[in-house]
Amino acid sequence: MLLDVKTIAPRPDFHLDLEFENGERRRFDMRPLLAMKPWNRIATPALFERVRVEYGTAVWPGEIDIAPETLYDDSVPLPDDQRQGASE
Repeated sequence: MLLDVKTIAPRPDFHLDLEFENGERRRFDMRPLLAMKPWNRIATPALFERVRVEYGTAVWPGEIDIAPETLYDDSVPLPDDQRQGASE
């Protein structure tokens, strides 16, 4: 099942808070990917925080992206007390 990302918010330690089109809010840890190309180009907080939603997934400057199914499959549900408003 392919679910588009609707909103995204960068968090400390290279985590992303995501809201998917089905209403689920989940957290994705980017740290394992930041040593690999092309994600090594966003391995600084200043660049990582420039994430935006485009065509249903996370995109950074330089057209660096990650598949929405990876974001969903490898993320964890956010507990209700950590569900902060994500922004586009």
